[in-house]
Amino acid sequence: MMSVIQRVKNARVEVEGQVIGQIEQGLLALVCAEKGDTEAEADKLLAKMLKLRIFSDEAGKMNLSVQDVDGKGSCGGLLIVSQFTLAADTRGGNRPSFTGAAAPDEGRRLYNYFVDQARAVHPVVQTGEFAADMQVHLLNDGPVTIPMRIEPQLV
Repeated sequence: MMSVIQRVKNARVEVEGQVIGQIEQGLLALVCAEKGDTEAEADKLLAKMLKLRIFSDEAGKMNLSVQDVDGKGSCGGLLIVSQFTLAADTRGGNRPSFTGAAAPDEGRRLYNYFVDQARAVHPVVQTGEFAADMQVHLLNDGPVTIPMRIEPQLV
């Protein structure tokens, strides 16, 4: 499973001109399930995302996690947006291949699982809409943008 996370001052997602999810300070997480991913990869990705120390402490050092910062609640917000295009393979030609992405039904299932797990452990979670044409607005803070990938474990 993979994600690109962005530390944001604020972010929102719109579908057909309507805001469906928004946060103040926190993380915008673009999330993609790949072929072979399971709940185990989703759990590891979420745990890493929540503990990643990329917010500044009082000394200006990146020592705080999204759970440690105040985003108009007890912690910073998470805005989780599905984005299968993260699985793009651009090695051949000019048209990206998305064959590495999970099939749509499996991608939706793992995305929903990821969101449910996030909501179970983090108080401020907003989302986009799976497979919708979304417009994402954000004020990147830093900018801090970090790609993350959790590879499926071979048995």
